[in-house]
Amino acid sequence: MSNDSAPYNILMIYPRFNAESFWNYPEACELVGARYPAAPLGLITVAALLPADWAIRLVDRNTEELRDEDIAWADLVMTGGMITQQPDTLDLIRRAHGMGKPVVVGGPDPTSSPHVYDSADFKVLGEAEGVMGEFVEAWTGGRRSGVFTAPKFQIDVTKTPVPRFDLLRRENYLYVGLQFSRGCPFTCEFCDIIELYGRVPRAKTTAQVLAELEALYALGYRGHVDFVDDNLIGNKKRVKAFLAELMAWQESHGFPFEFSTEASINLAEDAELLALLKQANFFLIFIGIESPDPDTLIATKKRQNTRRDMVDSVHKIYSYGMAVTAGFIVGFDSEKSSVADAMADFIEAAAIPVCMVGLLYALPNTQLTRRLEREGRLHPGHDIMSTGDQCSGGLNFDTLRPLRDVLGDYRRILLRIYDPAAYADRINRLVAMLDRSGRPPDLPEGDNRRKAASVETVRKTFGDVPELRDVFWPTFLNCAKVNPAALRYVVMLMAMYLHLGPYSRYVIGTIDRRLEELDREAQAERRLRYKSSLLTRV
Repeated sequence: MSNDSAPYNILMIYPRFNAESFWNYPEACELVGARYPAAPLGLITVAALLPADWAIRLVDRNTEELRDEDIAWADLVMTGGMITQQPDTLDLIRRAHGMGKPVVVGGPDPTSSPHVYDSADFKVLGEAEGVMGEFVEAWTGGRRSGVFTAPKFQIDVTKTPVPRFDLLRRENYLYVGLQFSRGCPFTCEFCDIIELYGRVPRAKTTAQVLAELEALYALGYRGHVDFVDDNLIGNKKRVKAFLAELMAWQESHGFPFEFSTEASINLAEDAELLALLKQANFFLIFIGIESPDPDTLIATKKRQNTRRDMVDSVHKIYSYGMAVTAGFIVGFDSEKSSVADAMADFIEAAAIPVCMVGLLYALPNTQLTRRLEREGRLHPGHDIMSTGDQCSGGLNFDTLRPLRDVLGDYRRILLRIYDPAAYADRINRLVAMLDRSGRPPDLPEGDNRRKAASVETVRKTFGDVPELRDVFWPTFLNCAKVNPAALRYVVMLMAMYLHLGPYSRYVIGTIDRRLEELDREAQAERRLRYKSSLLTRV
Protein backbone atom coordinates (compact mmCIF):
# COMPACT_ATOMS: atom_id res chain seq x y z
CA MET A 1 0.00 0.00 0.00
CA SER A 2 1.07 3.59 -0.51
CA ASN A 3 2.24 5.69 2.40
CA ASP A 4 0.21 8.50 3.94
CA SER A 5 1.93 11.30 2.04
CA ALA A 6 1.73 9.95 -1.52
CA PRO A 7 -1.02 8.30 -3.55
CA TYR A 8 1.40 5.72 -4.98
CA ASN A 9 4.81 4.33 -4.14
CA ILE A 10 6.83 3.68 -7.30
CA LEU A 11 9.90 1.45 -7.19
CA MET A 12 12.22 2.00 -10.16
CA ILE A 13 14.77 -0.77 -10.64
CA TYR A 14 17.69 -0.52 -13.07
CA PRO A 15 18.51 -4.12 -14.10
CA ARG A 16 21.95 -5.58 -13.74
CA PHE A 17 24.31 -5.79 -16.71
CA ASN A 18 26.41 -8.91 -17.12
CA ALA A 19 29.60 -8.40 -15.09
CA GLU A 20 31.72 -9.76 -17.96
CA SER A 21 31.39 -6.86 -20.36
CA PHE A 22 33.65 -4.40 -22.14
CA TRP A 23 31.55 -1.55 -20.73
CA ASN A 24 31.88 -2.49 -17.07
CA TYR A 25 35.31 -1.42 -15.81
CA PRO A 26 35.26 -1.66 -12.01
CA GLU A 27 38.99 -1.02 -11.55
CA ALA A 28 38.76 2.45 -13.09
CA CYS A 29 35.68 3.14 -10.98
CA GLU A 30 37.42 2.04 -7.79
CA LEU A 31 40.25 4.45 -8.52
CA VAL A 32 37.89 7.35 -7.72
CA GLY A 33 35.67 5.54 -5.21
CA ALA A 34 32.80 4.82 -7.63
CA ARG A 35 30.94 1.52 -8.06
CA TYR A 36 29.78 1.68 -11.67
CA PRO A 37 30.52 3.80 -14.75
CA ALA A 38 27.16 5.33 -15.74
CA ALA A 39 24.06 6.45 -13.88
CA PRO A 40 20.62 5.29 -15.21
CA LEU A 41 19.55 8.41 -17.13
CA GLY A 42 16.53 6.75 -18.74
CA LEU A 43 14.85 5.83 -15.46
CA ILE A 44 15.38 9.21 -13.81
CA THR A 45 13.94 10.86 -16.94
CA VAL A 46 10.85 8.66 -16.68
CA ALA A 47 10.66 9.54 -12.98
CA ALA A 48 10.42 13.21 -13.92
CA LEU A 49 7.42 12.42 -16.14
CA LEU A 50 5.42 10.94 -13.27
CA PRO A 51 3.08 13.01 -11.09
CA ALA A 52 4.99 15.13 -8.58
CA ASP A 53 3.04 13.72 -5.62
CA TRP A 54 4.01 10.08 -6.31
CA ALA A 55 6.75 8.70 -4.05
CA ILE A 56 9.68 7.30 -6.05
CA ARG A 57 12.50 5.07 -4.91
CA LEU A 58 15.37 4.10 -7.27
CA VAL A 59 17.46 0.92 -6.93
CA ASP A 60 20.35 0.36 -9.35
CA ARG A 61 21.18 -3.34 -9.33
CA ASN A 62 24.66 -2.56 -10.65
CA THR A 63 25.59 -0.65 -7.51
CA GLU A 64 23.36 -1.99 -4.72
CA GLU A 65 21.23 -4.92 -3.65
CA LEU A 66 17.48 -4.99 -4.18
CA ARG A 67 15.81 -5.84 -0.87
CA ASP A 68 12.48 -7.53 -0.38
CA GLU A 69 11.55 -4.52 1.78
CA ASP A 70 11.92 -2.28 -1.29
CA ILE A 71 9.51 -4.41 -3.29
CA ALA A 72 7.09 -4.68 -0.36
CA TRP A 73 7.05 -0.86 -0.11
CA ALA A 74 5.99 -0.43 -3.74
CA ASP A 75 2.55 -0.18 -5.27
CA LEU A 76 4.12 -0.47 -8.71
CA VAL A 77 7.51 -1.63 -10.03
CA MET A 78 9.01 0.04 -13.11
CA THR A 79 12.02 -1.50 -14.87
CA GLY A 80 13.59 -2.23 -18.26
CA GLY A 81 16.66 -1.41 -20.30
CA MET A 82 18.92 -2.73 -23.02
CA ILE A 83 19.29 -6.19 -24.54
CA THR A 84 22.15 -7.19 -22.24
CA GLN A 85 19.95 -6.36 -19.24
CA GLN A 86 17.20 -8.67 -20.45
CA PRO A 87 17.94 -11.68 -18.20
CA ASP A 88 17.91 -9.58 -15.04
CA THR A 89 14.80 -7.69 -16.15
CA LEU A 90 12.91 -10.95 -16.60
CA ASP A 91 14.11 -12.13 -13.19
CA LEU A 92 12.91 -8.86 -11.66
CA ILE A 93 9.45 -9.35 -13.17
CA ARG A 94 9.24 -12.83 -11.64
CA ARG A 95 10.50 -11.59 -8.27
CA ALA A 96 8.03 -8.70 -8.14
CA HIS A 97 5.14 -10.94 -9.20
CA GLY A 98 6.16 -13.40 -6.48
CA MET A 99 5.45 -10.62 -3.98
CA GLY A 100 2.19 -9.63 -5.67
CA LYS A 101 3.44 -6.42 -7.29
CA PRO A 102 2.48 -5.27 -10.82
CA VAL A 103 5.36 -4.45 -13.18
CA VAL A 104 5.84 -1.90 -15.97
CA VAL A 105 8.65 -2.48 -18.48
CA GLY A 106 10.07 -0.04 -21.00
CA GLY A 107 13.28 1.00 -22.71
CA PRO A 108 15.13 0.03 -25.89
CA ASP A 109 14.93 -3.76 -25.56
CA PRO A 110 11.21 -4.00 -24.70
CA THR A 111 10.56 -1.58 -27.57
CA SER A 112 12.56 -3.72 -30.01
CA SER A 113 11.40 -7.11 -28.67
CA PRO A 114 8.08 -6.58 -26.84
CA HIS A 115 7.14 -10.27 -27.08
CA VAL A 116 9.99 -11.17 -24.73
CA TYR A 117 8.29 -9.19 -21.96
CA ASP A 118 4.77 -10.58 -22.19
CA SER A 119 4.96 -11.55 -18.52
CA ALA A 120 4.96 -7.86 -17.51
CA ASP A 121 1.65 -6.26 -16.58
CA PHE A 122 2.34 -3.11 -18.58
CA LYS A 123 4.59 -2.37 -21.53
CA VAL A 124 5.55 1.24 -22.31
CA LEU A 125 7.10 1.13 -25.77
CA GLY A 126 9.01 3.89 -27.52
CA GLU A 127 9.99 7.28 -26.14
CA ALA A 128 8.34 7.74 -22.76
CA GLU A 129 7.45 11.42 -23.25
CA GLY A 130 4.92 10.42 -25.89
CA VAL A 131 3.02 7.90 -23.82
CA MET A 132 3.66 8.27 -20.09
CA GLY A 133 0.68 10.58 -19.61
CA GLU A 134 -1.59 7.96 -21.14
CA PHE A 135 -0.14 5.30 -18.87
CA VAL A 136 -0.57 7.44 -15.74
CA GLU A 137 -4.19 8.14 -16.64
CA ALA A 138 -4.85 4.43 -17.16
CA TRP A 139 -3.19 3.43 -13.89
CA THR A 140 -4.95 6.04 -11.79
CA GLY A 141 -8.20 5.09 -13.52
CA GLY A 142 -7.90 1.51 -12.26
CA ARG A 143 -6.40 -0.38 -15.22
CA ARG A 144 -3.89 -3.01 -14.16
CA SER A 145 -2.50 -4.14 -17.51
CA GLY A 146 -1.95 -2.80 -20.99
CA VAL A 147 0.45 -1.80 -23.77
CA PHE A 148 1.18 1.87 -24.44
CA THR A 149 3.08 2.72 -27.60
CA ALA A 150 4.52 6.13 -28.44
CA PRO A 151 4.42 7.38 -32.04
CA LYS A 152 7.80 6.78 -33.67
CA PHE A 153 10.17 9.69 -34.38
CA GLN A 154 7.57 12.33 -33.46
CA ILE A 155 8.25 13.06 -29.80
CA ASP A 156 8.96 16.71 -29.07
CA VAL A 157 12.05 16.53 -26.86
CA THR A 158 11.78 20.24 -26.08
CA LYS A 159 9.07 19.17 -23.62
CA THR A 160 11.29 16.65 -21.81
CA PRO A 161 11.58 17.59 -18.12
CA VAL A 162 14.79 17.86 -16.11
CA PRO A 163 15.72 14.32 -15.02
CA ARG A 164 15.39 13.46 -11.34
CA PHE A 165 19.11 13.66 -10.58
CA ASP A 166 18.17 13.88 -6.91
CA LEU A 167 17.21 10.19 -6.95
CA LEU A 168 20.79 9.15 -7.73
CA ARG A 169 23.48 8.21 -5.26
CA ARG A 170 25.87 10.21 -7.36
CA GLU A 171 28.96 9.03 -5.52
CA ASN A 172 28.33 5.54 -6.93
CA TYR A 173 29.07 6.60 -10.50
CA LEU A 174 32.10 7.52 -12.52
CA TYR A 175 29.97 9.97 -14.46
CA VAL A 176 26.43 11.27 -14.85
CA GLY A 177 24.70 11.50 -18.24
CA LEU A 178 22.38 13.93 -19.96
CA GLN A 179 21.00 14.17 -23.47
CA PHE A 180 20.97 16.94 -26.05
CA SER A 181 19.39 15.17 -29.03
CA ARG A 182 17.93 11.90 -30.31
CA GLY A 183 18.38 10.39 -33.74
CA CYS A 184 21.20 10.15 -36.27
CA PRO A 185 21.26 11.23 -39.92
CA PHE A 186 23.25 8.22 -41.14
CA THR A 187 21.99 4.80 -42.30
CA CYS A 188 24.41 2.21 -40.89
CA GLU A 189 22.91 -1.20 -41.64
CA PHE A 190 23.72 -2.78 -38.28
CA CYS A 191 22.55 0.12 -36.11
CA ASP A 192 19.27 0.13 -34.15
CA ILE A 193 19.41 3.81 -33.18
CA ILE A 194 17.80 4.99 -36.41
CA GLU A 195 15.10 2.32 -35.93
CA LEU A 196 14.35 3.54 -32.40
CA TYR A 197 14.78 7.31 -32.77
CA GLY A 198 14.83 8.09 -36.50
CA ARG A 199 17.21 9.81 -38.92
CA VAL A 200 16.24 13.41 -38.19
CA PRO A 201 17.96 14.50 -34.97
CA ARG A 202 15.55 16.15 -32.54
CA ALA A 203 17.32 18.49 -30.14
CA LYS A 204 16.39 20.04 -26.82
CA THR A 205 16.58 23.79 -26.42
CA THR A 206 19.72 25.33 -25.01
CA ALA A 207 17.72 26.56 -22.01
CA GLN A 208 16.60 22.99 -21.28
CA VAL A 209 20.09 21.54 -21.20
CA LEU A 210 21.47 24.42 -19.16
CA ALA A 211 18.63 23.86 -16.68
CA GLU A 212 19.74 20.23 -16.36
CA LEU A 213 23.31 21.34 -15.71
CA GLU A 214 22.07 23.88 -13.17
CA ALA A 215 20.19 21.10 -11.39
CA LEU A 216 23.34 18.98 -11.18
CA TYR A 217 25.36 21.98 -10.08
CA ALA A 218 22.86 22.86 -7.34
CA LEU A 219 23.02 19.29 -6.02
CA GLY A 220 26.76 19.73 -5.56
CA TYR A 221 27.87 17.44 -8.38
CA ARG A 222 31.22 18.27 -10.00
CA GLY A 223 33.14 16.30 -12.59
CA HIS A 224 32.48 14.12 -15.62
CA VAL A 225 29.18 14.57 -17.50
CA ASP A 226 28.50 12.39 -20.54
CA PHE A 227 26.22 13.55 -23.35
CA VAL A 228 24.62 10.21 -24.19
CA ASP A 229 23.60 11.26 -27.71
CA ASP A 230 24.36 8.59 -30.28
CA ASN A 231 25.73 11.36 -32.49
CA LEU A 232 25.99 14.75 -30.80
CA ILE A 233 26.83 16.47 -34.10
CA GLY A 234 23.93 15.01 -36.09
CA ASN A 235 22.55 18.56 -36.41
CA LYS A 236 25.66 20.73 -36.56
CA LYS A 237 23.85 24.06 -36.72
CA ARG A 238 21.89 23.34 -33.53
CA VAL A 239 24.83 21.92 -31.62
CA LYS A 240 27.09 24.85 -32.52
CA ALA A 241 24.56 27.31 -31.18
CA PHE A 242 24.23 25.25 -28.03
CA LEU A 243 27.98 24.87 -27.49
CA ALA A 244 28.51 28.63 -27.64
CA GLU A 245 26.04 29.05 -24.77
CA LEU A 246 27.47 26.05 -22.92
CA MET A 247 30.93 27.57 -23.09
CA ALA A 248 29.63 30.79 -21.49
CA TRP A 249 27.77 28.83 -18.80
CA GLN A 250 30.87 26.82 -17.96
CA GLU A 251 33.00 29.94 -17.67
CA SER A 252 30.47 31.72 -15.45
CA HIS A 253 30.33 28.70 -13.11
CA GLY A 254 34.07 28.08 -12.93
CA PHE A 255 34.10 25.05 -15.26
CA PRO A 256 32.46 22.56 -12.87
CA PHE A 257 32.08 19.87 -15.54
CA GLU A 258 34.16 18.01 -18.12
CA PHE A 259 32.19 16.46 -20.95
CA SER A 260 32.35 13.38 -23.13
CA THR A 261 30.09 12.24 -25.96
CA GLU A 262 29.76 10.17 -29.13
CA ALA A 263 30.15 11.72 -32.57
CA SER A 264 30.69 10.73 -36.18
CA ILE A 265 34.21 11.11 -37.53
CA ASN A 266 33.28 14.02 -39.81
CA LEU A 267 33.70 16.08 -36.64
CA ALA A 268 37.41 16.25 -37.52
CA GLU A 269 36.87 18.34 -40.63
CA ASP A 270 34.97 21.13 -38.85
CA ALA A 271 37.49 23.38 -37.10
CA GLU A 272 34.78 25.64 -35.71
CA LEU A 273 32.99 22.71 -34.09
CA LEU A 274 36.23 21.30 -32.68
CA ALA A 275 37.10 24.69 -31.18
CA LEU A 276 33.65 24.98 -29.58
CA LEU A 277 33.93 21.53 -28.04
CA LYS A 278 37.35 22.41 -26.67
CA GLN A 279 36.16 25.72 -25.22
CA ALA A 280 33.14 24.04 -23.61
CA ASN A 281 35.56 21.57 -21.95
CA PHE A 282 34.92 18.30 -23.78
CA PHE A 283 37.74 15.85 -23.15
CA LEU A 284 36.63 12.53 -24.68
CA ILE A 285 34.87 11.49 -27.91
CA PHE A 286 33.68 7.98 -28.80
CA ILE A 287 33.71 7.33 -32.56
CA GLY A 288 32.27 4.34 -34.38
CA ILE A 289 35.02 3.52 -36.88
CA GLU A 290 33.93 -0.13 -37.39
CA SER A 291 36.52 -1.03 -40.05
CA PRO A 292 39.50 0.49 -41.85
CA ASP A 293 38.36 -1.17 -45.11
CA PRO A 294 36.46 1.23 -47.46
CA ASP A 295 34.62 -1.64 -49.18
CA THR A 296 33.28 -2.85 -45.85
CA LEU A 297 32.21 0.64 -44.83
CA ILE A 298 30.34 1.12 -48.11
CA ALA A 299 28.69 -2.31 -47.89
CA THR A 300 27.43 -1.63 -44.38
CA LYS A 301 26.19 1.85 -45.35
CA LYS A 302 28.77 3.75 -43.31
CA ARG A 303 30.00 5.82 -46.25
CA GLN A 304 30.70 8.84 -44.06
CA ASN A 305 33.84 7.06 -42.84
CA THR A 306 35.20 6.64 -46.39
CA ARG A 307 35.39 10.33 -47.26
CA ARG A 308 38.43 11.17 -45.17
CA ASP A 309 41.70 9.77 -43.84
CA MET A 310 40.49 8.35 -40.53
CA VAL A 311 43.91 8.18 -38.89
CA ASP A 312 44.50 11.87 -39.64
CA SER A 313 40.98 12.61 -38.40
CA VAL A 314 41.67 11.01 -35.03
CA HIS A 315 44.93 12.92 -34.74
CA LYS A 316 43.13 16.16 -35.57
CA ILE A 317 40.74 15.59 -32.65
CA TYR A 318 43.76 14.97 -30.40
CA SER A 319 45.18 18.34 -31.45
CA TYR A 320 42.13 20.00 -29.85
CA GLY A 321 42.80 18.27 -26.52
CA MET A 322 40.17 15.54 -26.79
CA ALA A 323 41.02 11.86 -26.50
CA VAL A 324 39.27 9.31 -28.71
CA THR A 325 37.85 5.91 -27.87
CA ALA A 326 36.51 3.88 -30.76
CA GLY A 327 34.34 0.97 -31.82
CA PHE A 328 35.35 -1.70 -34.35
CA ILE A 329 33.47 -4.71 -35.70
CA VAL A 330 34.65 -8.03 -37.15
CA GLY A 331 32.41 -10.30 -39.21
CA PHE A 332 31.01 -8.17 -42.04
CA ASP A 333 29.99 -9.96 -45.26
CA SER A 334 32.40 -7.82 -47.28
CA GLU A 335 35.49 -9.18 -45.50
CA LYS A 336 37.16 -11.11 -48.31
CA SER A 337 40.31 -12.19 -46.46
CA SER A 338 42.05 -11.70 -43.14
CA VAL A 339 41.23 -8.36 -41.54
CA ALA A 340 43.30 -8.83 -38.39
CA ASP A 341 46.51 -7.06 -39.36
CA ALA A 342 44.77 -4.19 -41.16
CA MET A 343 42.55 -3.44 -38.17
CA ALA A 344 45.31 -3.75 -35.57
CA ASP A 345 47.64 -1.65 -37.76
CA PHE A 346 44.98 1.06 -37.98
CA ILE A 347 44.46 1.10 -34.21
CA GLU A 348 48.21 1.41 -33.66
CA ALA A 349 48.61 4.14 -36.29
CA ALA A 350 45.72 6.15 -34.88
CA ALA A 351 47.08 5.69 -31.32
CA ILE A 352 43.68 4.87 -29.80
CA PRO A 353 44.28 3.11 -26.47
CA VAL A 354 40.68 2.07 -25.65
CA CYS A 355 39.06 0.20 -28.55
CA MET A 356 35.82 -1.72 -28.30
CA VAL A 357 36.41 -4.47 -30.88
CA GLY A 358 33.38 -6.71 -31.13
CA LEU A 359 31.90 -9.40 -33.34
CA LEU A 360 29.03 -8.34 -35.57
CA TYR A 361 25.64 -9.03 -33.98
CA ALA A 362 22.34 -8.60 -35.78
CA LEU A 363 20.20 -6.65 -33.32
CA PRO A 364 16.39 -6.92 -33.43
CA ASN A 365 14.62 -4.74 -35.99
CA THR A 366 17.64 -3.48 -37.92
CA GLN A 367 18.28 -3.41 -41.66
CA LEU A 368 20.93 -6.09 -41.12
CA THR A 369 18.56 -8.42 -39.28
CA ARG A 370 15.83 -8.02 -41.91
CA ARG A 371 18.33 -8.78 -44.71
CA LEU A 372 19.75 -11.84 -42.96
CA GLU A 373 16.22 -13.13 -42.33
CA ARG A 374 15.39 -12.76 -46.04
CA GLU A 375 18.58 -14.64 -46.91
CA GLY A 376 17.83 -17.42 -44.41
CA ARG A 377 21.10 -16.82 -42.56
CA LEU A 378 19.91 -15.58 -39.16
CA HIS A 379 20.21 -17.90 -36.15
CA PRO A 380 16.94 -17.60 -34.21
CA GLY A 381 17.27 -17.89 -30.48
CA HIS A 382 20.99 -16.99 -30.38
CA ASP A 383 21.56 -15.85 -26.80
CA ILE A 384 23.88 -12.84 -26.60
CA MET A 385 22.45 -11.98 -23.17
CA SER A 386 24.08 -14.98 -21.48
CA THR A 387 27.54 -13.86 -22.61
CA GLY A 388 27.48 -10.16 -21.76
CA ASP A 389 28.04 -8.41 -25.08
CA GLN A 390 29.00 -8.90 -28.72
CA CYS A 391 32.65 -9.45 -27.83
CA SER A 392 31.98 -12.95 -26.57
CA GLY A 393 28.54 -13.60 -28.04
CA GLY A 394 28.43 -12.07 -31.50
CA LEU A 395 27.88 -13.61 -34.96
CA ASN A 396 24.27 -14.76 -34.66
CA PHE A 397 24.14 -15.59 -38.38
CA ASP A 398 25.90 -17.67 -41.05
CA THR A 399 29.04 -15.75 -42.03
CA LEU A 400 30.11 -15.61 -45.67
CA ARG A 401 33.73 -16.16 -44.72
CA PRO A 402 34.45 -19.42 -42.89
CA LEU A 403 33.49 -18.88 -39.28
CA ARG A 404 36.82 -20.23 -38.13
CA ASP A 405 38.64 -17.54 -40.12
CA VAL A 406 36.46 -14.76 -38.68
CA LEU A 407 37.00 -15.96 -35.11
CA GLY A 408 40.72 -16.42 -35.72
CA ASP A 409 41.02 -12.84 -36.99
CA TYR A 410 39.15 -11.52 -33.99
CA ARG A 411 41.42 -13.42 -31.63
CA ARG A 412 44.56 -12.05 -33.31
CA ILE A 413 43.31 -8.47 -33.07
CA LEU A 414 42.63 -8.75 -29.34
CA LEU A 415 46.00 -10.38 -28.72
CA ARG A 416 47.79 -7.54 -30.51
CA ILE A 417 46.00 -4.46 -29.25
CA TYR A 418 45.65 -5.54 -25.62
CA ASP A 419 49.22 -6.69 -25.20
CA PRO A 420 50.30 -4.41 -22.31
CA ALA A 421 53.33 -3.03 -24.15
CA ALA A 422 51.24 -2.20 -27.24
CA TYR A 423 48.57 -0.54 -25.09
CA ALA A 424 51.17 1.55 -23.23
CA ASP A 425 52.81 2.53 -26.52
CA ARG A 426 49.49 3.90 -27.83
CA ILE A 427 49.14 5.94 -24.63
CA ASN A 428 52.65 7.34 -25.09
CA ARG A 429 51.90 8.41 -28.66
CA LEU A 430 48.57 9.89 -27.58
CA VAL A 431 50.42 11.92 -24.93
CA ALA A 432 52.60 13.44 -27.65
CA MET A 433 49.56 14.58 -29.65
CA LEU A 434 47.00 15.55 -26.98
CA ASP A 435 47.15 19.34 -26.76
CA ARG A 436 45.65 20.30 -23.40
CA SER A 437 46.62 23.97 -23.62
CA GLY A 438 43.90 26.55 -23.04
CA ARG A 439 42.05 24.32 -20.58
CA PRO A 440 41.27 24.85 -16.89
CA PRO A 441 44.47 23.79 -15.09
CA ASP A 442 42.74 21.96 -12.24
CA LEU A 443 39.63 19.93 -11.64
CA PRO A 444 37.06 21.67 -9.42
CA GLU A 445 36.66 20.97 -5.73
CA GLY A 446 34.27 18.06 -5.31
CA ASP A 447 35.36 16.24 -8.47
CA ASN A 448 36.15 12.72 -7.30
CA ARG A 449 38.87 12.39 -9.96
CA ARG A 450 41.15 14.90 -8.22
CA LYS A 451 42.84 12.18 -6.21
CA ALA A 452 43.52 9.88 -9.16
CA ALA A 453 46.49 11.47 -10.98
CA SER A 454 49.17 11.03 -8.34
CA VAL A 455 52.35 9.06 -7.84
CA GLU A 456 50.76 7.37 -4.83
CA THR A 457 47.75 6.25 -6.86
CA VAL A 458 49.91 4.76 -9.61
CA ARG A 459 52.16 2.97 -7.13
CA LYS A 460 49.17 1.59 -5.25
CA THR A 461 47.39 0.54 -8.45
CA PHE A 462 50.30 -1.09 -10.28
CA GLY A 463 52.92 -1.73 -7.61
CA ASP A 464 51.91 -5.32 -6.91
CA VAL A 465 51.75 -6.37 -10.58
CA PRO A 466 55.36 -6.39 -11.86
CA GLU A 467 54.52 -7.08 -15.50
CA LEU A 468 52.19 -4.05 -15.55
CA ARG A 469 54.31 -1.84 -13.29
CA ASP A 470 57.32 -2.25 -15.56
CA VAL A 471 55.23 -1.16 -18.58
CA PHE A 472 53.00 1.56 -17.14
CA TRP A 473 55.32 3.28 -14.67
CA PRO A 474 57.53 4.60 -17.52
CA THR A 475 54.33 5.71 -19.29
CA PHE A 476 53.29 7.71 -16.24
CA LEU A 477 56.74 9.30 -15.94
CA ASN A 478 56.81 10.11 -19.65
CA CYS A 479 53.49 11.93 -19.44
CA ALA A 480 54.56 13.77 -16.29
CA LYS A 481 57.61 15.00 -18.18
CA VAL A 482 56.27 15.86 -21.64
CA ASN A 483 52.54 16.59 -21.08
CA PRO A 484 51.66 16.97 -17.38
CA ALA A 485 48.29 18.52 -18.25
CA ALA A 486 47.25 15.11 -19.64
CA LEU A 487 48.34 13.17 -16.56
CA ARG A 488 44.93 12.49 -15.03
CA TYR A 489 43.64 11.10 -18.33
CA VAL A 490 46.68 8.89 -18.69
CA VAL A 491 46.16 7.48 -15.19
CA MET A 492 42.53 6.64 -16.06
CA LEU A 493 43.62 4.99 -19.33
CA MET A 494 46.16 2.95 -17.41
CA ALA A 495 43.50 1.98 -14.89
CA MET A 496 41.22 0.95 -17.75
CA TYR A 497 43.81 -1.65 -18.71
CA LEU A 498 43.24 -3.38 -15.38
CA HIS A 499 39.83 -4.25 -16.85
CA LEU A 500 40.61 -4.43 -20.56
CA GLY A 501 43.64 -6.70 -20.21
CA PRO A 502 41.85 -9.45 -18.24
CA TYR A 503 38.62 -8.92 -20.19
CA SER A 504 40.38 -9.39 -23.54
CA ARG A 505 41.89 -12.62 -22.21
CA TYR A 506 38.43 -13.73 -21.05
CA VAL A 507 37.04 -13.09 -24.54
CA ILE A 508 39.98 -14.89 -26.15
CA GLY A 509 39.14 -17.85 -23.91
CA THR A 510 35.55 -17.90 -25.14
CA ILE A 511 36.75 -17.66 -28.74
CA ASP A 512 39.17 -20.55 -28.16
CA ARG A 513 36.26 -22.66 -26.90
CA ARG A 514 34.21 -21.78 -29.98
CA LEU A 515 37.16 -22.73 -32.18
CA GLU A 516 37.55 -26.05 -30.34
CA GLU A 517 33.85 -26.74 -30.85
CA LEU A 518 34.19 -26.01 -34.57
CA ASP A 519 37.13 -28.42 -34.75
CA ARG A 520 35.10 -31.15 -33.02
CA GLU A 521 32.21 -30.59 -35.41
CA ALA A 522 34.56 -30.74 -38.41
CA GLN A 523 36.15 -33.93 -37.10
CA ALA A 524 32.74 -35.52 -36.55
CA GLU A 525 31.71 -34.55 -40.08
CA ARG A 526 34.88 -36.08 -41.51
CA ARG A 527 34.20 -39.32 -39.64
CA LEU A 528 30.64 -39.36 -40.97
CA ARG A 529 31.84 -38.81 -44.53
CA TYR A 530 34.43 -41.57 -44.11
CA LYS A 531 31.81 -44.03 -42.84
CA SER A 532 29.50 -43.07 -45.70
CA SER A 533 32.27 -43.70 -48.22
CA LEU A 534 32.93 -47.15 -46.73
CA LEU A 535 29.26 -48.03 -46.96
CA THR A 536 29.20 -46.85 -50.55
CA ARG A 537 32.15 -49.09 -51.44
CA VAL A 538 30.47 -52.10 -49.81
